[in-house]
Amino acid sequence: MKSRTWPSILAYTSARILIFGCAVILLYLAGARGVLLLFLGLVISALASYVLLNRQRAIIADKLNGRLSKVGSKAGELRERLEEGTRSEDDPVVESPVVESPVVERTAGEKADEEETVR
Repeated sequence: MKSRTWPSILAYTSARILIFGCAVILLYLAGARGVLLLFLGLVISALASYVLLNRQRAIIADKLNGRLSKVGSKAGELRERLEEGTRSEDDPVVESPVVESPVVERTAGEKADEEETVR
């Protein structure tokens, strides 16, 4: 069963806000006011949501990990393609063999004649 991530996140966040609201109301009725009311409300709601919303948090974490692994695999494929292209560019190009002309030995007289024509 394939489900979307955002509805799960929205439900989890709504539940956290509801737990915080209930904690603040109960603390207000107990006599807490001001900054103490907000601080205790945050602490109590955090502890309560850690215990009560553990299953929802695990579901969201699994969905997000699945999405991240898909993105990671796509990035890995792109990296492999880039490395393959780099390797193909770096490999030496095999060219046709160059045929060297045979070296002809010249005599001393031919060398002297050549030097005179150069001057």
